Amino acid sequence: MATKRLLGVFPHPDDEGTVSGALLKYGQAGVETGLVCITRGEVGEISDPALATPENLGEVREGEMRAAAQALGVSRLWFLGYRDSGMAGTPENQDPRSLAQANPAEVVGKIVEVIRQFRPQVVVTFDETGGYGHPDHIAAYKHTTSAFYAAADAVQYPELGPAHLVSKLYYSSFPRSAIRKMGEWMQGQNVEVEEWVTKLDPEKLGLADEQIDVRLDVESYLEAKGRSWSMHRTQMNPRNAMAQIPEEVQREWRRYEYFQLAATRVGPDVPGENDLFARVEA
Repeated sequence: MATKRLLGVFPHPDDEGTVSGALLKYGQAGVETGLVCITRGEVGEISDPALATPENLGEVREGEMRAAAQALGVSRLWFLGYRDSGMAGTPENQDPRSLAQANPAEVVGKIVEVIRQFRPQVVVTFDETGGYGHPDHIAAYKHTTSAFYAAADAVQYPELGPAHLVSKLYYSSFPRSAIRKMGEWMQGQNVEVEEWVTKLDPEKLGLADEQIDVRLDVESYLEAKGRSWSMHRTQMNPRNAMAQIPEEVQREWRRYEYFQLAATRVGPDVPGENDLFARVEA
């Protein structure tokens, strides 16, 4: 029997949190789910020095990602082996092992290989802003978009297996109205945020509301999403801004996941349909 498949492509462990509800929802409906993690998040923060050191953080975060993927019921997980580039303008951007310094054709080829092996009908990655401008998030957007087209072209990367046409490519992000609302709430509550966050322009983050094609209700999966998220222990800093937000406010923030249909070979989405697999045949 033919199987529907959903593939997420993201740069760091924990980035899958933006689509974890979708992975749970479709996985429980019989869709085979897969995740590509382009780096191991070697430059992420360490919430507790007892959990990891800068030297072994990548190894620890890979283990966290594997545990999170298991909690989400993800059947296939790939690590592409690039190094976390860190935030824009940091020395880590110049590391020759980093995603920022990688040959784009090489990165695209690795994603193409996964697509041709896994043969998903739907692929999801970050939008062009990367959510908040992280260079690796933007790189994931660029390289996954290129791979969507290259995987279907038998002339490109012929050594990586037979061509595969993905039915739909979606970008995952938050709507700007929600980002503005959260920012206003934080200001009203005098929640302290890191300095780099204060410099972000909310009008250049996430997706404009009119760009959203799928508003996926994942409220019934919030507990499972939380269990998966808790596996990323090195990133669970109780002092950061998000950790200070009350549970009821976070619940409202996390109850939906938002997607822009970036490319389709099966026609446009219908407003209000809210199904990543609409018109997709196995």
